[in-house]
Amino acid sequence: MKQNLWLLSLGALGVVFGDIGTSPLYALRECFSPEHGLILSPENILGTLSLIFWTLIIVICIKYLFFVLRADNRGEGGILSLMALALRSARFEEKSKRKWIITTVGVFGAALLYGDGVITPAISVLSAIEGLKYVTPVFEPYLIPLTVFILNTLFVVQRFGTAQIGRIFGPIILIWFLVLSALGIHGIMGNPEVMWALSPIYAIQFFLKNGFAGFLVLGSVFLVVTGGEALYADMGHFGKRPIQRAWFFVALPGLILNYFGQGALLLSTPAAISNPFYLLAPNWSLAPLVLLSTIASVIASQALISGVFSITRQAIQLGLCPRLTIIHTSSQEIGQIYVPSMNWAMFVGVIWLVLTFKNSSNLASAYGIAVTGTMVITTMLAFLVARFKWGWGLPKALLIFGSFMIMDLGFLGANLLKIAHGGWVPLVIGAAIYLLLTTWQKGRRILFQRLKERSLSIEEFCQSLLRQPPLRISGTAIYMTGDPWGVPVPLLHNLKHNKVLHERVAILTIQTKDVPTIPKNERVSILEIIPNFYRILVSYGFMETPKMKHILEACRQNDIHFRVHETTFVLGRETILQGPIPHMSLWREKLFALMSKNAQRPTAFFKIPPNQVIEVGIQVEI
Repeated sequence: MKQNLWLLSLGALGVVFGDIGTSPLYALRECFSPEHGLILSPENILGTLSLIFWTLIIVICIKYLFFVLRADNRGEGGILSLMALALRSARFEEKSKRKWIITTVGVFGAALLYGDGVITPAISVLSAIEGLKYVTPVFEPYLIPLTVFILNTLFVVQRFGTAQIGRIFGPIILIWFLVLSALGIHGIMGNPEVMWALSPIYAIQFFLKNGFAGFLVLGSVFLVVTGGEALYADMGHFGKRPIQRAWFFVALPGLILNYFGQGALLLSTPAAISNPFYLLAPNWSLAPLVLLSTIASVIASQALISGVFSITRQAIQLGLCPRLTIIHTSSQEIGQIYVPSMNWAMFVGVIWLVLTFKNSSNLASAYGIAVTGTMVITTMLAFLVARFKWGWGLPKALLIFGSFMIMDLGFLGANLLKIAHGGWVPLVIGAAIYLLLTTWQKGRRILFQRLKERSLSIEEFCQSLLRQPPLRISGTAIYMTGDPWGVPVPLLHNLKHNKVLHERVAILTIQTKDVPTIPKNERVSILEIIPNFYRILVSYGFMETPKMKHILEACRQNDIHFRVHETTFVLGRETILQGPIPHMSLWREKLFALMSKNAQRPTAFFKIPPNQVIEVGIQVEI
């Protein structure tokens, strides 16, 4: 058991801490960016280091590892999982304004993560490759082409999955943190007085002396905790204890030692601010250090790419996103998925960022604002969980999470000042994703209501069948619908126009609950309303992907035997038309219609044999 815990901790290093582990490549350098106007004085260097140290302690150690990780939704974490937990804990009414606000905030937080997912690969790989110019200036003209080549390779190999290569992520990142520690110790030994920065007094004096300029630096100081959200998002893969051990025993010491080593170098050689990370290393080690940095940045990028795939699947299951092609790249790990459309959309965005911003310093201005926004939302949702799930009193919850909120808002405010210098990029990406998610959510809700208005209750329909039995033909028909109350419109159309009904009929509804997973023995509920007429309700968690063969297998276990080769699956295919009284603006209706048209067909999504499917066209005005 203990050995397994350490193996999980090693795995967590590779997946969870890659992003935050590559921050030393650029974070301290950006704190003294010319736009901040800070003098490279010993007082400012020690003050900045003190800010970095206490930011890591308060944001990661206390807020995330001690409090937020307790807000697990049946073992799962992440912004959408936290949103679902907050809604379930607070038990708001279905159509209450509070529920709408929490859902809106949670969805926007998820949308911001897409912006982070595009920027992280660009800044991580670019900052690592920039070390080549310290090996020899000959490489300088080739930095951007080489970065583009590495990123292109990274996105191309996504379709093969990371199950095999993922096994070496942990050991490589362990080596990376050990190298960070060794470089930091080397720098600290040259200037041990840098350790005075552990005192918060230096951070306080820094603000008192620099005023507004000190506040601006917070936007760059925040770079040291970008990737902190991954600690919570990946909790379901590793558990709390492995993540906590990996952080306290390896990641935190490596980061602190390296930042303080860079600070020690700056105390004696202020000119090293051009790139204190690489200049901290001996000349003979630069080439292997650049290689290790590049590998570490690729691993950090992989974690964000996989995270975007995961959150996309959650959004699909929660009804926030149209069905997209999802490819499972591992037969053992359910989390190993590949979403082609998202992969190539991210690729285009990442390459555009590299070609537009050209160096990591310019990209640093665009980085951070998406993560700070997500962290603010995480604090808000965690406050609700503390109040309604943990049973905290209002004073206690306000004291603890209010303190975190003040700090989060300080970082957000400092990052908002970078909007004109590139901070607009993640905001535009987040706003675009938010628009798509909410348009799909609202459009599906209106569509569902319109279809329900044209339907009958199952009980009423079955009574009419008993009064006037139609002609029955051999075989089984399974009608799929999202409405657990009524009869699917395709079934009504079939009976109206063809005047026949299959020998056995089942109405199948697949619902997604606000929990990550549903136990197999609780997944399927079958009710025989009248002889040979069944209502089947299937529940999945938002971390699960429904498959028809699993559903039919569950039916067999309940003594309902559907022979696949004798079963016809009937689905409705809606064509969206503009209604006389529009419930969305015209352009959003057109956007929803376009998304609906391009969504993956249920046949492919639910893995239904295509030669046994009938799709009935339905025109619906919304």
